[in-house]
Amino acid sequence: LLTRFLSQVGHEPLPPTIGRNVLGRKVLYLPGFFTYARHIVEVDGKRGLFRGLTPRLISSTLSTITRGSVKKAFPLEDMEHVSNKDDVKTSLRKVVKETSHEMMMQCVSRVVSHPLHVISMRCMVQFVGREVKYSGVFSAIGRIFKEEGILGFFVGLVPHILGDVIFLWCCNLLAHFINTYAVDDNFSQASVIRSYTKFVMGIAVSMLTYPFLLVGDLMAVNNCGLRAGLPPYAPAFASWIHCWRYLSAQ
Repeated sequence: LLTRFLSQVGHEPLPPTIGRNVLGRKVLYLPGFFTYARHIVEVDGKRGLFRGLTPRLISSTLSTITRGSVKKAFPLEDMEHVSNKDDVKTSLRKVVKETSHEMMMQCVSRVVSHPLHVISMRCMVQFVGREVKYSGVFSAIGRIFKEEGILGFFVGLVPHILGDVIFLWCCNLLAHFINTYAVDDNFSQASVIRSYTKFVMGIAVSMLTYPFLLVGDLMAVNNCGLRAGLPPYAPAFASWIHCWRYLSAQ
């Protein structure tokens, strides 16, 4: 996670290496995951690989607890299982209802856990400038509240929520239409194929929603007083839309 995020903010401390592509042409390759991880260990020791882990774990825990609480408070009414093409409308209505319920749980859990996500991102990105501004969860909470107010805990929240919502609807609807129209019930392995459709769609759709997650993570550290949130890594973005346009123009 740390190596991926440092790459996202544009921190490239290691020079590219010369290699050859499938056509045999010489090309430059950026350092891979293990090379980057080895560099972090050399600079920070093995503990450096776990920067931001504590707030990240707390964020995940809060997200899980919140989803469970919302699910209990607003249970989804059971609907009869439908798989026949004659009941396409009923089946689609079921998918829409389930996705809407899942979207509500995801949005609420994202809002609750996002402040800890922001802290985790800032703890990790301190590697770039060797800063110690965010040294612990409670001290980070106090510093963000003092410098940025309540809104400081929710920078980058909107693109994250948009990414989550688009991912859920695209993944579930695509899986539904593929299972309904592309998979023949007469095929012996139809049930097996249907069980993997949503998983495969999730991988494909994640490529579509990745820009939203990238913008959200960049906004979490933008102009927060850390070196990685300032030029030359990135300008001081006025909003996540400004960040999106800046990245789109690159």
